[in-house]
Amino acid sequence: MRARAGDPPRTMPQKVLAARTADPLLRGDEVQVKVDQVILSRSPARVLSHALALGLKKSPVEVAVAYDGACVTDALIHQQRASGASATVPPEALHHSVLIGRPGVGFPAPLHLERFASPARLAVTDDPRLSFTGGLGMLCFVLPPSHLAAALTTGSVALRPPRSVQILLSGKMRPFVCARDVALELLRGGLAEVVRRIDQRFGAPVVLEFAGPSAKLLSVPERAVLCAIAPTVGAASAVFISDEKCEAFLRDQRRSKAHRALFPDAGAPCDDVVSLDIATVDPLLMDANGEIKPVRDMAGTPIHQVILGGDSGITLRDMLAAAALLKSKRIPSRLEFLLAPPSRQILEILTTTGALLDLIATGARLIEPDHRILTGRLYSPAHGENSLRTFDPEPTARTEPSFLVASAETLAFAIANGQLDDPRSFKRPVRVTVPRVFPTDDVLIARPRKSTLATIGKKLVVATVPAVGFDSELDLTVHVGVPEADSFEHNKIALVARNDHEIRRVESLATSWLGAVRAVVAEHIPTEIALWLGGLGIAAFRLPCVQDLHDGNVLHLPAPARWPADGQVEANIGKNTIVLTWLGRSGEKEILRSGLYRPPHPHAKANA
Repeated sequence: MRARAGDPPRTMPQKVLAARTADPLLRGDEVQVKVDQVILSRSPARVLSHALALGLKKSPVEVAVAYDGACVTDALIHQQRASGASATVPPEALHHSVLIGRPGVGFPAPLHLERFASPARLAVTDDPRLSFTGGLGMLCFVLPPSHLAAALTTGSVALRPPRSVQILLSGKMRPFVCARDVALELLRGGLAEVVRRIDQRFGAPVVLEFAGPSAKLLSVPERAVLCAIAPTVGAASAVFISDEKCEAFLRDQRRSKAHRALFPDAGAPCDDVVSLDIATVDPLLMDANGEIKPVRDMAGTPIHQVILGGDSGITLRDMLAAAALLKSKRIPSRLEFLLAPPSRQILEILTTTGALLDLIATGARLIEPDHRILTGRLYSPAHGENSLRTFDPEPTARTEPSFLVASAETLAFAIANGQLDDPRSFKRPVRVTVPRVFPTDDVLIARPRKSTLATIGKKLVVATVPAVGFDSELDLTVHVGVPEADSFEHNKIALVARNDHEIRRVESLATSWLGAVRAVVAEHIPTEIALWLGGLGIAAFRLPCVQDLHDGNVLHLPAPARWPADGQVEANIGKNTIVLTWLGRSGEKEILRSGLYRPPHPHAKANA
């Protein structure tokens, strides 16, 4: 994407947004932008309900796809489907030009990277893990359901212009070091603190943009693994350069026409720069407490369960390398080895290359790509046992068990020996050749074809999801900490989150609390999470000392109409007054009050 003569130098996010709005200088608190893709994963039924209320007929966006991630049904899934509140996608969505990723097609993030993501495009989603698609140069933002419904119906939505942190990569990875280790090194290096500082200073979402001489050396899947750290560090999204590697990746996926170049302009006004020499990175591991350390520091730790695969920390090359390292080996008797290929495409390649046979012969059990694997609801180890995985665990209400996170080659050593150690103990690295011919039949992706539409009803029927607004003064009961359950016994809750991990759990569970939790208070709430909560009718507040709030306190909040323009809201706890900083903007107050986002001009497209 080239700058026009006279344009100011722009970052990659600015370039993507400027090409999709009538205000290319991105002035003001919000800009109306044209959306290229809508990706639904966590709450497609809720989004479709809101879209129908807005008059959805056929979506005007380039790609609209909804993923059904529940492969293994249980009593809870059947109960949710009966109530219409599940993630299940009704087949009638095809009549509205919404593609459906059926159960078993893969985890949404790696599947979308392969088959739909496109460089220099703008996507919106309900799943933070879709930042993974930034590895192909696509900018992807998380929005609340009503905002997504507007994007799905009209093709445009209002966004708060983001700030940028540029990450410059140099050097070349050493043997037995892979993208998972580089991602952990970035987390260990304090990237979260950089993002927090910029977020608090500007009150705007922060995007990580990767560049530097070594960025061009990484494959697209390796780039995606680095982009996947965005939600962990509090960033709204992440995006890599789009170059010849992206062009080759799309050609192998038989999508060559989707390629566009994307680079930051020289002198582009990024807010901070983080440099990393990837030649200095060692094999790393994130322990049960979230601390990142060299694998050798935990040598000898017994491992009871290994899950190789998942959605965010592994590439096809990594899985082929693990298969080669484990060839002719057998798992120890006490170890459970589970294999979760990221996508159906990768599963087919593992099969045709013989790598799957090598892994199965080792003792691996093949499991389906169910989203509950990421939350620990499925294949959870026994209490006190160590589970080693390649993917970041999804924030949930559950605090146990905790998982160890490492690279595929570290997992391979643990599988062969039953305990942790530096994978360089294998002595000789394996040479892996990634096939250039990828299967692209998409058999488990339902598309709106005439033969398909004739077999299903024409009317989309989903349960009506009421909007929950915040339009009056409220007396809220303070609840400190995120509960273990997905619901509260009482309504009108002011939830106090004590750390960044609890804030991420709040984001993951917020749609389960609608009507009960009316406000969230924390010392820091990333802007994109504050926007997510506001779009659900939940007020997000910053308070420097959350220790002043205790379980059972009654927090009195005035009606939003009385909140001052600077966001400094005076609230009462008994006879004491505290000042809370509301993290929304004036234009977002009406969304908070109604619990719904409605486009300024229904069915009108944004000017590009």
